[in-house]
Amino acid sequence: MDYNESFKIGYITKTRGLKGEIQLFFEFKDPDLLDLDLIFIEINRQLVPFFVSSYKLQSNNTGYFFLEDIDHIDKAQELLRKSVFLPNTKMPEREEGEFLIEDLKGFNVFDSNYGELGVILEINEYPQQFVATVSYQSQEVLFPLSDDFIEEIDEEKKELHINLPDGLLDVYLNQS
Repeated sequence: MDYNESFKIGYITKTRGLKGEIQLFFEFKDPDLLDLDLIFIEINRQLVPFFVSSYKLQSNNTGYFFLEDIDHIDKAQELLRKSVFLPNTKMPEREEGEFLIEDLKGFNVFDSNYGELGVILEINEYPQQFVATVSYQSQEVLFPLSDDFIEEIDEEKKELHINLPDGLLDVYLNQS
């Protein structure tokens, strides 16, 4: 399976115990909707399949997993900080009209002061907020996707209208 046929659900954060149990941090919003009997872990830029023996989801967007053939802490430690994927065929169905912040990827961004900034290339989730990446004047610019800054989302036109705080773009444009 390759990356086009998959979606990232999270990454492995740590081991637990001596029998190869791993902790998976979910970047996917609703991990309880996922079919987790078979996961793919990115190892050397390849998606390697692992059968899940058992798992227990936690309330803090994590879960503890035992994988077949990973029966010792030494084997589990080799998987630390690796990304975890599922096939697109296991993507949970979304309700009609449901719009997620990740859907803004590919939207054209317009700031009330600077005008058109460009297309959202990436959206990353950090502990406190989502952050969008655009290429503006040949510079990679990051800005928070906060209700405080978003003025309008036009799904039909795929446009995001924002009002960024004074000086935020200057930080990126004045770099030498």
